[in-house]
Amino acid sequence: MLETLTLLPTLEEIHEAQKLVYSLMQPTPQISWPLLNQRLEAEAWIKHENHTPISAFKARTAIVYAAELFKHSSGVKGLITATRGNHGQSVALAGQRFNVPVTIVVPHGNSSEKNAAMRGQGANLIEFGNDFQAAREHAQKLAKEQNLHFIPPYHRDIVKGVASYWVELKTKIVGVVSDGAPAYGLSFAAGRKIEAPVTTSIADGMACRLPDDEPLEIMRQNVDHVLMVSDDEIRRAMKIYFTDTHNAVEGAGAASLAAALKEKAALKGNKVGLILTGGNVDHEIFARVLQEAPESSH
Repeated sequence: MLETLTLLPTLEEIHEAQKLVYSLMQPTPQISWPLLNQRLEAEAWIKHENHTPISAFKARTAIVYAAELFKHSSGVKGLITATRGNHGQSVALAGQRFNVPVTIVVPHGNSSEKNAAMRGQGANLIEFGNDFQAAREHAQKLAKEQNLHFIPPYHRDIVKGVASYWVELKTKIVGVVSDGAPAYGLSFAAGRKIEAPVTTSIADGMACRLPDDEPLEIMRQNVDHVLMVSDDEIRRAMKIYFTDTHNAVEGAGAASLAAALKEKAALKGNKVGLILTGGNVDHEIFARVLQEAPESSH
C-alpha cells in the first residue's frame, strides 16, 4: 500500500460537493430502458452523465477541485491541464465559473469536435505529442514556465465531484478498460504499475498509457474486478445505446454497457447500474459506428 495514499472523501464531503455541482446543473437522470433490460436479461439502470452542461460526468469534477483551490490560494494566474476532451471541458467550465484563463493541451489527432467545444468555452488549446501522456508532460512543463496551476486528471477533490453521482448507486464496483489501452487492467491484475501502449481507435476517453499510483491503489482496495472490452465491443454498445435508447454515446461512455453484455450470464436476473459517462462523439465517427457496427439481436 502507498504510504502517501490519501483517504477517500467522506460521505459528508461528497454531499458538500453535490451542493456545488447542483448549483450548476440538475441531477442527471437514472432510467431503466425496457429494450436494454430485455437485451441484458437484467434490470439495468442507466446513469445519464451525458445529460450535463458538457455532456459528460466530468462536469462535476474540476469545479469542485477549483473551489477548494481558490479557498486556499488567491494568487492563481491561470489553470492548465492535459486531456483527450472531457476533463478539459470540465476545467474550462471551472475557469468560467471562477473567471480565470484556462490552457488545455491535447495530443495531435484529438477529436476535432471536443477541441471545438473546449475553444468554445474560452480555453486556449495547444496540440502537442501523439498521446495523452506526452500532452500531460508538456502541460506540466508549461505550468512551471508560465506559473499556471496544473489540474491533474486524478485528485481527492476531483473524486469528491465524481462521487456526487455514485452516492445514489451503492453497489459492487466493476472496472472497465479498453483492451487497446490496458494499462490499468494489467496493473490491477499484477498489483503494480504497468505501462502499456495505446491502440484503441474509438475509446479516446480511456486512452491511458501509464497509470497513476494513487488511483491504482484505490482501485485495488475497492474494485471487485476489472473487465477489458475491445473496440468492436465498444462500437456495438454505442450502436445498441442508440437503437435501444436513442442516446448518442462516445466510445468510453459505452464501455460499461460493452462490459455488461460481456458478463450477461453473470448479471442475468440481477439489478445493475451502468454509467453512461459521456456523449461527446464526433458526428462522422458516430455515423460510421451506426453503419458498420455489428448487428445484434435481443
